[in-house]
Amino acid sequence: MTAQQLPTRRTVLNSAGIAAVTLCLGGCAAATSGTSSTTSGSSGGNTVKAAEIPVGGGKIVGSFVVTQPKEGSYEAFSYLCTHQNLPVQEVTDAAIVCGRHGSSFSLADGTVLTGPATTALAKATVTVDGDTLTIS
Repeated sequence: MTAQQLPTRRTVLNSAGIAAVTLCLGGCAAATSGTSSTTSGSSGGNTVKAAEIPVGGGKIVGSFVVTQPKEGSYEAFSYLCTHQNLPVQEVTDAAIVCGRHGSSFSLADGTVLTGPATTALAKATVTVDGDTLTIS
């Protein structure tokens, strides 16, 4: 009868590290793979129903942020934070927020409310056609 050899401490730690990295990457993928109700319009822009954009708030639509600072007034901006050119994470009833380093931007004009970003979000065009918004 032979004795069963136990794994070394290095093997156990390597396995635990690989498992932790796998879990983290899986969580990141799940957080960014949400469903979206946006479609690509015939002009190549993203479209969204106007009713999906809350008054005093907004929504990330494709690679844009669409806001409705006042009822019936729509604005759109690039979703890339000007601090490190990474996507913003959310739109609240107060601002467009990049949670990576804390920058926030105005819903009305995309200007910086809090840094470290120092430049406003790039403006995009919103075209209203009935109850559909096309952003380009």
